[in-house]
Amino acid sequence: MDIIIKAAQLLLSLSLLIIVHELGHFIFARIFKCRVEKFYLFFNLGFSLFKTKRGETEYGIGWLPLGGYVKIAGMIDESMDKEQMKQPAQPWEFRSKKPYQRLLIMVGGVMMNFLAALIIYIGVLYAWGEEYLPTANVKYGIEVNEVGREIGFQNGDKILAVDGEYIERFYDIAPSIVLDGASTVQVERNGQQLEIPITKEHIAKMVQSKGVFGVRVPFNLVVGAFGKESPAQQAGIQKNDQIVMVNHQQFTYHDEFAQVLSDNRGKEVLLTVIRDTQQMDIPVTISEKGMLGVSWSNNHTEVFEFETLRYGFFESIPAGIARGWETSVDYIKQFKLIFSRDTKGYESLGGFITIGNIFPGMWNWKVFWNMTAFLSIILGIMNILPIPALDGGHVMFVLYEMISGRKPNEKFLEYAQYVGLTLLLLLVFYANMNDVIRLFK
Repeated sequence: MDIIIKAAQLLLSLSLLIIVHELGHFIFARIFKCRVEKFYLFFNLGFSLFKTKRGETEYGIGWLPLGGYVKIAGMIDESMDKEQMKQPAQPWEFRSKKPYQRLLIMVGGVMMNFLAALIIYIGVLYAWGEEYLPTANVKYGIEVNEVGREIGFQNGDKILAVDGEYIERFYDIAPSIVLDGASTVQVERNGQQLEIPITKEHIAKMVQSKGVFGVRVPFNLVVGAFGKESPAQQAGIQKNDQIVMVNHQQFTYHDEFAQVLSDNRGKEVLLTVIRDTQQMDIPVTISEKGMLGVSWSNNHTEVFEFETLRYGFFESIPAGIARGWETSVDYIKQFKLIFSRDTKGYESLGGFITIGNIFPGMWNWKVFWNMTAFLSIILGIMNILPIPALDGGHVMFVLYEMISGRKPNEKFLEYAQYVGLTLLLLLVFYANMNDVIRLFK
């Protein structure tokens, strides 16, 4: 059921964003009196799921959910309509318009994506406000994984600053270290202040591990559900059981419990649980990954004091614009990580499975709209890259014409479109193969 809900949210989000993006091209094309022959959600290779014609434009839904398009007369685009380009240019065609008009038509989609993101962020902040965990309220310190320990962090460390600068919001700390290339992190450990050096190798490990530390929480576990392969369920653990000991060892924090599971991979341990006020011992064989195959029903975040900022209508406008700007800047910073040999961020690229997993397994409108705004910014930035077949490729050629006074050869534009489409298909294939490989790891 979780997969269905995630897929539904992804499909709805992408559909809205594709329509918004293509609407940007459509609006400017109509403003400059270009003939728009088709307006499609998804690609209709061979056939369409739905189509109808209104005036000069055919509106439809294709079957291949890899994007959408508007077919503007006299333009070399995804349709690769070479026959039309062999005919003399007509006044209503894209190629007959002035360079600045063609430029606006091409950036219209990206403009609409950024505008949509800002409007969504404004609406989210006005409707739900902004909740965050202040760094000062992380009273038990951090819980680190193996990569975090290699870098130099320890369970219970309280992060004081990054490169000497205090970070107000706890969940902004890790992105700040990675995206800003921090060189030091100041922590409090056992009452003493320490400085942990951060190297390029450390940042690379943080990127590849997709997480190094989280909030340290007290040990208090109640079984909520079981995974497909659950050693705990096979051993007789039931939903709502409270786990209190392992091999009669008690714990103060969750990370101590997790460490014992890791130390006993593939071995049998004795779990002490409380079921309906009755305490019992149940032998369980831990998986080779050090897991019980259990998710917990109790919410650890309830032990922390979160802050919520509320915005009036007029306050939400600058706040929403600021969030959109910060999100765009942070995403652009990630490009240096993706193409860096040090960080090997390209190994973390993902396709539809990765994108779908950013949505929760339960429908939550606040999360849905936040994720949709984020995806809209991604779509806008990716489309403006100067790659043939993307909007940015067309913009690049129009800017060349405006600067040089010479229009690129149409045959050259045709070949560039083929090259661009090939590169995009290879990128999509690579990203989705990464998803498939991660499923079997």
